[in-house]
Parts: sequence; structure tokens; C-alpha cells
Amino acid sequence: MRTLLHPARTTPALHDVALLVARVAIGVILLAHGWQKFTEYTLDGTAAAFADMGVPAAAVAAVFAAVVELVGGLLLIAGLLTPVAALLNALNLLGALVIVHAGNGVFVENGGYELVLALIAGLLVIAALGAGRYSADELLTRRLQHA
Repeated sequence: MRTLLHPARTTPALHDVALLVARVAIGVILLAHGWQKFTEYTLDGTAAAFADMGVPAAAVAAVFAAVVELVGGLLLIAGLLTPVAALLNALNLLGALVIVHAGNGVFVENGGYELVLALIAGLLVIAALGAGRYSADELLTRRLQHA
């Protein structure tokens, strides 16, 4: 019996829609943050900010974060190479959590970790479950199986 109290018993279609919504929502957030690092802040400005926050190898970390967020966000939205994009972004955000946000408490208004932790959790779920039926990963898998 499928009920709201037993989400593991949801229909496959609902499962795939939930993955699509999560992928696109998290992808948009990551894409926006990556784009911001390239345009509004610039990579030099991002590196300087990272250095001020105590991020080791700040210039390298700035490029890594900007590229992983921008490209990873696009990949998540498309559902392409989804586990890789999700895990790289989770790793990036884990660094932000440990180095920058953990000491500031929970709330984002105080520089806390609530957004970072929520994004990590969502990315780990996506990495574990995959992109779902409504994704480029699924289309490629189908084509490879029929080739």
C-alpha cells in the first residue's frame, strides 16, 4: 500500500519527478553561485575572499569552486554525468562547511552552514539515486543499451 507516510513505496514516476525537481533546483543554485564567481566577484575577487576566510590555496580553490559550481550546476540541470557532478559539488561544499561555515552556527544570516548542509544532503541523495528517468543520463543509457 502506497501512502505519504511510506515514501519508499511511491510510484516510479513520482520518484523520477522528485529527482528531476531536486536536480534542477540544486543545479540552479550552484549555477548561480558559479556564475557569480566568474562575473560579479571575478575569480581574483573570489580568490581574495577565500584567502580572507582562510581557504588554503585560495586561487586554486576559487577556480575549482567556480568551475565545479557552474559546470556542475549545468550538468545537474541536464541530468548528465549526474553522480560525478553531485559528488564534486558535495566535496566542494564540504570544504566550505568545514573551513568557513561550521564556526558560525546554523543560520545563514550569520554566515552559518544551513544552506551548505542542505545542499550537501541533496547532492548526496542525487549521487546515490542517480538522475532519474527524465535526464540526459537516462537517454544515453537507453541508447547505449540499444546500440
